[in-house]
Amino acid sequence: MTSSNQSFYETTLKNFDQAAVLTKWPKGLLAQIRECNAVYQMRFPVKVGQHYEVIEAYRVQHSQHRQPTKGGIRYSSMVDQEEVMALASLMTYKCAIVDVPFGGAKGGIKISPRKYTKDALQKITRRYTVELIKKGFIGPSVDVPAPDYGTGEREMAWILDTYQTFSRGSEIDAAGCVTGKPVRQNGIRGRTEATGRGVYYGLREACDHANDMKALGLTPGIAGKRLVIQGFGNVGTHTALIAQKEGDAKIVAIAEYNGTIYNPDGIDIEALIKHKANTHTILNMKGTKTIHKKDGWLSLDCDILVPAALENQIHMGNVNKIKARIIAEAANGPITAGAEDVLVKKRTMILPDMYLNAGGVTVSYFEWLKNLSHMRFGRMDKRFNQNTYVNIIDAVERLTEKKIGKKEKRLITRGADEIDLVRSGLEETMVNAYDAIRDTYKRRQKVPDLRTAAFIVALDKVANDYMAMGVFP
Repeated sequence: MTSSNQSFYETTLKNFDQAAVLTKWPKGLLAQIRECNAVYQMRFPVKVGQHYEVIEAYRVQHSQHRQPTKGGIRYSSMVDQEEVMALASLMTYKCAIVDVPFGGAKGGIKISPRKYTKDALQKITRRYTVELIKKGFIGPSVDVPAPDYGTGEREMAWILDTYQTFSRGSEIDAAGCVTGKPVRQNGIRGRTEATGRGVYYGLREACDHANDMKALGLTPGIAGKRLVIQGFGNVGTHTALIAQKEGDAKIVAIAEYNGTIYNPDGIDIEALIKHKANTHTILNMKGTKTIHKKDGWLSLDCDILVPAALENQIHMGNVNKIKARIIAEAANGPITAGAEDVLVKKRTMILPDMYLNAGGVTVSYFEWLKNLSHMRFGRMDKRFNQNTYVNIIDAVERLTEKKIGKKEKRLITRGADEIDLVRSGLEETMVNAYDAIRDTYKRRQKVPDLRTAAFIVALDKVANDYMAMGVFP
């Protein structure tokens, strides 16, 4: 199979191999890291209405160099074993890049959730969870699922309840068996927006390097940059909203499966969210042009292209339409290997998925820690910090004999809530991770792009773990 039509999994392996030859690690160790450790393929019956359906599903654990393993569950009619293996592999490298102490895993159920009622989806989710429990593929110290394409906090709450039912209350840390839960069901504030916010932090960090932007013919900073975003689900929505509100970026187009809306002067994302809620589509929004052509979003004039839907969206058949100087992979594997070769030759900056969409697993890690500690972040120190800041301001006012306004005083002395700490931790993680990737790209010879640099950073960390642990027995 040529690079122009490689599968998602083959593309992942190709990217691994390209980075592996640039490392110092033994071939046998690299071969161990490359392959998936455990693949669980299952079929189970579920009664849907008056009929029985046999559901095809998967859970893949790629690496147990750190435990538990971690990775989302997606519901899609496109799910197959190779896709889940590719996603599990990327989770290992993603966790390593952002210093989250998990091995990689992934799950998938081969269904189109739009075709099922809420009750049917609940039956499928609970039965899938039982299958994972029977084989030891779920648990706070074993394997911790999370939301992915086609799933959300509702499904995670069902998984938690099923797990707790089977543990019969005997496991004190049972809430840590899954992340992405509703806040009232032991979830964490900031998890829903986490992947999109991580994309924004990564983009902002990349755009802040003046020399890198100059090489692309762009000015530094994300403010004013024209973004085209493909996909207006959870990730695309929050990426667009945060980039517009906090980064002053200009969102010129949003694309979904049924078309694209475009306005060169920018789209009001808050208004678009309301429009979609009312009409159940992004199309025909007032003040925008609707483009019905399938790949219409690819050829639009912009600075940054953000594929935030599914894999293999940019391929040899459409890559030459792209005008963007930066492609930000908010989705997993949106660019095929052949298309990437074309883009690298054009010196297009590609911010790789294994780094850029790591916000979800980073905040999932925070949620898991919260579940193990059984305490909300900020509960112990918020008021102490607030009182400390008040005392400092009072001292400054006494010494300077100048008063600070009430509004400014409230802003300065406010203690951090859970959401503030989550966002701060995510920002710190994304900034440090990008610095490590960029440093590898700039300093190490023969590293052709940021994706290869990201793989090298990940491989060095995973390999160090294996070498430190040794091989048993």
